[in-house]
Amino acid sequence: MLARMSSHEEAMLLVNLLQWGTASGIDEALPELFEETFDPETATVSDHSVRPLLGFGEMLGTFVKTGALSRELVDEAFWVEGIWARVGPAAIRARAELGEPRLYENFEALTAR
Repeated sequence: MLARMSSHEEAMLLVNLLQWGTASGIDEALPELFEETFDPETATVSDHSVRPLLGFGEMLGTFVKTGALSRELVDEAFWVEGIWARVGPAAIRARAELGEPRLYENFEALTAR
């Protein structure tokens, strides 16, 4: 486990993650997830609106799991449960198809209370 970061270091890491997420396409993908036409039951991990958010959520979950980011900070900044509800079904189907139960597990863990 990593040594605990200061609040400032944690905030800077979060800003860097947001920049990476923007470069990865989450700004374009997020609105599509909440459109009436988006169907979580037919979405796949390769959909352009799903893939970047799964990657971003997994990275957030990994940083929380390792202690680099606090769960509290992530909860204040993101609605992980709402995003997982939209992209999680695609991740779970991909796990089954690929036979890899760890796929996107850190993102899903963020939604467990």
